[in-house]
Amino acid sequence: MSYPTISSSKVEGTNVYNLQGDKLGSIDDLVIDKRSGQVRYAALEFGGFLGVGTDRYPLPWNMLKYDTDKDGYVVNIDKAQLEKAPRYTEDEAPNYTDDYGRKVYDYYGFPWM
Repeated sequence: MSYPTISSSKVEGTNVYNLQGDKLGSIDDLVIDKRSGQVRYAALEFGGFLGVGTDRYPLPWNMLKYDTDKDGYVVNIDKAQLEKAPRYTEDEAPNYTDDYGRKVYDYYGFPWM
C-alpha cells in the first residue's frame, strides 16, 4: 500500500538517481518554508569519499520524483550539471533567503515558489 505522506526521517538517507540510473548521492536534509509548511529543498549529499568531503546541493523539492522500483528519487540532471550547481559544505549551510532560493531554482530551470 502506498501512502501520500512520508516522515522526513524516512526521506533522509534515501538515494537519488539521474534518469540514466546513476546514483548521484542521497538526501541529507529537507528545508521547509516556515510560513507555508511546504518543502522547498532537499539537500543532496554528493561527492567526497565514504561520506568524507561531501557537499550539500539544494534541489528544488518538486524536481524529485519518487521511483518505487529504485526505492529512491530520480532527477533529470547529470553529474556534470550537478558539479556546477549551487552547493555548500556541511558546516556552512546558507541562509535560505528568497534571493538564495531564486538562484537555486533558476539554476535548475524551475519557477520560484
